Order: sequence, then structure tokens, then C-alpha cells
Amino acid sequence: MTELVGTCPVRHGSHTSMEAGPKNWWPKALNLDILAQHDTKTNPLGADFSYREELKKLDVEALVADVKELLVTSQDWWPADWGHYGGLMIRMAWHSAGTYRIADGRGGGGTGTLRFEPLNSWPDNANLDKARRLLWPIKKKYGNKISWADLMILAGTLSYESMGLKTYGYSFGREDLWGPEKDTYWGSESEWLAPSDERYENVDEPETMENPLAAVQMGLIYVNPEGVNGKPDPLKTAAHVRETFARMAMNDEETVALTAGGHTVGRTHGNGRAENLSPVPAGANMSEAGLGWNNHVSRGVGKDTVTSGIEGAWTTNPTQWDNGYFELLFKYEWELRHSPAGAQQWEPINIAEEDKPFDVEGTARQNPIMTDADMAMIKDPVYREISERFYNDPEYFSEVFARAWFKLTHRDLGPRERYIGPMVPNEDLIWQDPVPAGRTDYDVAAISQRILDSGLSFTDMITTAWDSARTYRDSDKRGGANGARIRLEPQRSWHGNEPERLNRVLAVYEALSAETGVSVADLIVLGGNLGIEDAARKAGVEVSVPFHPGRGDATDEWTDADSFAPLEPVHDAFRNYLKKDYTVPAEELMLDRASLMNLTAVEMTCLVGGMRVLGTNFGGTSEGVFTDTVGALTNDFFVNLTDMLYVWEPSGFNLYNLRNRTNGQVRFTATRADLVFGSSSILRAYAEVYAQDDSKEKFVHDFVAAWTKVMNADRFDLVAA
Repeated sequence: MTELVGTCPVRHGSHTSMEAGPKNWWPKALNLDILAQHDTKTNPLGADFSYREELKKLDVEALVADVKELLVTSQDWWPADWGHYGGLMIRMAWHSAGTYRIADGRGGGGTGTLRFEPLNSWPDNANLDKARRLLWPIKKKYGNKISWADLMILAGTLSYESMGLKTYGYSFGREDLWGPEKDTYWGSESEWLAPSDERYENVDEPETMENPLAAVQMGLIYVNPEGVNGKPDPLKTAAHVRETFARMAMNDEETVALTAGGHTVGRTHGNGRAENLSPVPAGANMSEAGLGWNNHVSRGVGKDTVTSGIEGAWTTNPTQWDNGYFELLFKYEWELRHSPAGAQQWEPINIAEEDKPFDVEGTARQNPIMTDADMAMIKDPVYREISERFYNDPEYFSEVFARAWFKLTHRDLGPRERYIGPMVPNEDLIWQDPVPAGRTDYDVAAISQRILDSGLSFTDMITTAWDSARTYRDSDKRGGANGARIRLEPQRSWHGNEPERLNRVLAVYEALSAETGVSVADLIVLGGNLGIEDAARKAGVEVSVPFHPGRGDATDEWTDADSFAPLEPVHDAFRNYLKKDYTVPAEELMLDRASLMNLTAVEMTCLVGGMRVLGTNFGGTSEGVFTDTVGALTNDFFVNLTDMLYVWEPSGFNLYNLRNRTNGQVRFTATRADLVFGSSSILRAYAEVYAQDDSKEKFVHDFVAAWTKVMNADRFDLVAA
């Protein structure tokens, strides 16, 4: 046999090409990757690592001192503007946290994913890779006792302190992921900074932006600083700013405070030629050492840096927390000009020399600048009124900003009970979804009997418990059964909660709560558990569903009803529910819901199969109820799903018949969310396990484990502090 001299032994592209792989070959195949984003095999710290335990070893005082020293220690390879890295670190923290959106709770700084693509290479995040490299010596020193997610937010907060702001507080507790968040949808555009029109039904109506998106263009955190689609128009920009910040759960006052406070310090960079920059980190050569946007043609650092393309500082003293932003904004008239890089920016007319900030090297004064969003703060009537209030009361502005910054950087950390460290403020805030502690000193067996004697059906008990708990979102740790907000508006009236049935069940639980002092939240979960135990018993399996008392009942006064509206389940495959017909297939919606609930593909499979035979479909429909013994926790769903006796045939939108091959009779009806467990090769593999004759008990025990996980998803008090 002749040897092929010089042939490379590696099959180029077979493992690394983005064009290769089943999803590209068969684009309609169901992609389950979003349910595997927390795969322990990707975590270099091991399954036994506990970040909360490591935090107990952290010398917080020493860490704070080291960060503050770093802020004023300029490095030759990336010199600090005016000798202070505060502006850069604030931008890094802001852009880490600022991707959060309330529609699905995804994004935000809670997992440190700014380190990974696509965020690492977003145009709006240019040169933030340098900020993290500057922090690396501190991360290296403190190791696993401080996560990147915590360190980035801490660096921004301490930057404000270093420049004179009295901050509201800070909490540790953000645990790093070790790759991109696979379930976060950033938009469908195929190019960076594509026109905004692509994500709006009508770009002139900001509320028509595609959900769950919050930024106006692919690759931006918020809005285009030069105006909508790069066309300056402060009033039009104001409308987009308002919608974008509302999708981050910020009101008008918080929006003005954050805009002004973010631009009180630091500067923008556009004093050079953008075409001289190397590619973004994801596209850069290996010799760039993982960094992007490097300039090997001209100096490219300090005053010659190019980031946004806009050039200049907003205030006279950009390393000091003061009221300079509003002082300049109201003192001068502003006109459109162009930066050296060609970007459109607003500059003052006839500004006094002493009001001009120095360039970053302190050698010459230059004009301050404003973006189109800044001009919106005085052109929009509502924003102007707020801006005038802040201008006339600097202390009030500082207080509102400090609280808004805290909200921005902590929104996706979850409720206050998850906060850690000596800088945690004592005050409860409504956006933290506070829930009072419930009783734990009662006789669970006696209360269980009271529930059993109440006249509620087991289906009512199971369904109500599920509806209460299914609102949990692991993305921002909101929702769940604790607090029993299902008995409050807006949840009590949600279509998917079947208000008429729900109110009947809640009346029983509320009366029992009044008699016993046990929270409605505990009664709801306990009732669901009793229903599961009965269903398992009917299937011939004795099982005890774990129950942990201590849930409390939230109040209307401490429930931000508006921010709870996005938690409404407009689809729930576990109860075979769609609020309306959607263009996205039911099985894709199911994956999104399961991902938000932090379920694995196996847990999702087990729960759907169990909920079907329990008879918990929305409205009592029969789709997917592949059993003759409804109410018994059998594996019948999987047995009949995998039985070749039945032919599947479409019968309407999202509907199918299972017809007997022998006699031609329709035996069962189903939805796509049912049949995908038999058509998807991966999900069918799981379904076949549960369909086996030797899996009847395994199915019950697996269902109980998954059910308990859902019921306790928001019981952060059960996690070791």
C-alpha cells in the first residue's frame, strides 16, 4: 500500500465547523441543547464545588482595598483615562448586568457570561475585554473565593465609590457559568447592528419590538447612541429609551437617573480610524491572545482609542461623582457635529473653556459631548421634568441613582435571602419580591388530613400546586410557589390558571389557612404532594413526596404587579396549554418553559408523561392522555406513545389523532408537545426507558423527584448558606 506523503491526519472541519452537525443537516430537528447548559462536565471546579462555601473564606476588606488600588494604578499596555479605570469598569459592570430583560428573566450579570460569545464580541462591548484583563491579577489572587460574575459587578460599584458616590450596597453570590447561556435569544439578525426595523413590526412604535428582546439592534445593550438607526432625533430616541428600560423593569425616574449617572463619569472613544482595528475577539488571530479591537497601525490607546466612535466626556470632571452632567446639559445649547471617527454626536455651542474636560492625558481641553439618548433627557417632556428635579436636588439624584444602580446590578440575583456579604443593605425592596417567613412548627400529618377532608379533588390539588410553582424562572430566580402569589393579582386572573377553578380551590385553602395559621403557600404544595401520593398508590407504588414547611404568603402591598405580568405562562406543555396559536411550534415553546424552570430533558420528559396520566390538562382536554386509568401515576403515556399499533395523523393546528392500524378507530388524540416524545430521537430514547416493563416504579420515583424539584425551586432557604 502506497503511503500518502504529506497528508494531514486531521479531518478539517469535522469537529469544529459551524456548518457541520445534525442541526445544520436537519434544521427542523429539535435541539435540546438549552436543557444542558449547566452540564457539570463543563465546570472545571467539579460537582462538589460550592461557591457559597468559598465565599465564607473571602477577605472582603482586602479584596475591596485591592480593587480600589487597581482603579488608580494605570498600566502601560492599556493606560487609564485620567489615571482612573473607573469609567471602564463601570461600563463593564453595566454591560454585564444591562442585558437583563423582564420578559424571560434572561441576560444580566448573574452568571458572568460577558466573558463568552456572543457578548464578548458584541460591537457595544468593544474593549471590555481589556477591563477583564486588568482585573485578572485580582481574580488570580483570590481564586475561587470570588467569581468573575461577582468581581465584574463589584469593580463597577467600587468605581463609583472611588469617585465619590455613596453607593446603596452590594451583594456577592453570582456563580459563574462556563460557557454561553444557550437558551438566551438575542435576535434573528444575521449581521451586527442591522437596522432596527428587523426587530420591530413598526420601528416608529417601540412597543412592537419583538419579545423578549430589549435592545434596539443586534449587538447593542440598549439604544443606538447616534439615534434610531443612526439618525439623530432625540424625541424618537426617547420613545425607544423608554421602551428599552421598561423591558428591564425600570421606570422613567430610574431611567433618567441611570442615563445621567452612567454618563457622569468616564468618556467615549472615537479619536482614530476604526478600520485600523483588528477583528473582534471571536474573529481575532491567535497572536492577539484572546483580545479584540487591537490597533497595530497607530498607537490606538489612551486618547487615540476607538470604541463607540463617539469622542469625548460628558462632564467637566469625568472622574468625580458630581452634578456636572445636568449642569452642562441645561447650561448650554447643543448642536450636531461629527467625531474624528465620523460618528454623530452633540456638542455645546460657545462653551466656556473652564467647562471643557481635559483629554485623557490631561494635556488639552476638548468639548464635552452628549449622545442622542442624552439629548432625550431634556427634549422629552417627562424626562425633562425629572432631569430638572435632579438638577435642582443633587442629593436626591445621587440617592435615586445609587438605588437604581443597585437594582440594575442585582435584579437577576433573585430575592434578598440569596444575598451574601457585609455590604448587603437591610432594606426590603419591592422588586426583590419579598415573602415573609411561614410557620414550620405545625403537625404536617394533621394538616394533611384537613386537606384530604376538604372536599377538593386530587386533580384540583395537583393542578393548583403546579400552576403556583411553574412560574419559577431560574434565569432571575423569580416566581415559584413560595409566597402563593397565585392568590394575588395579576396571577389570580391569568387565563392559564383557569380562574374559575382556581378561585374555588383557593377559597378552601384560604379558609383552612385562617383556621390553622398555616400559609396558603404551604397548603397548596402539600395538597399537590398528597395528590401525587394518591396517584402513585393507584399505580401500585407506595411513595412519600418530600415536604418542607415554611413558605410564607406574600401581600398585595409587596407585590409589583406590573413586573409580574411577564411571568404569565402563555404556554405550558406540562398541562398541554397554549393561550393562542403561535408560529413557534409547541415543542419549542416547551423547551423554553423547561429551560426557565431549570429542568433537564429527562425531568421534562418524566413530568410531561406523568401530568398527562394524572389528567391535569388545561380545561380537562384529552390530548395526550394515553391511558384508561386517569389519575393513576402509571407509565401508560410512554407505553402507548411508543406502541406501533397506532398511526399518527394530523387533525388540525397542533392536533393529531392516534388511529388503530387494525380497526381504523381513533384511540387517542394528541398535540405536538405529546408526540415529540416519540418523534425526536433523543426524547424517544428517554420515553422508551419509561415505557419498559421494568420501569413502572422507576417512573414514579423519577416523577416524584422532578415534582419536588419544581415545588422547591424557590426555596432558597433550603440551600446551605
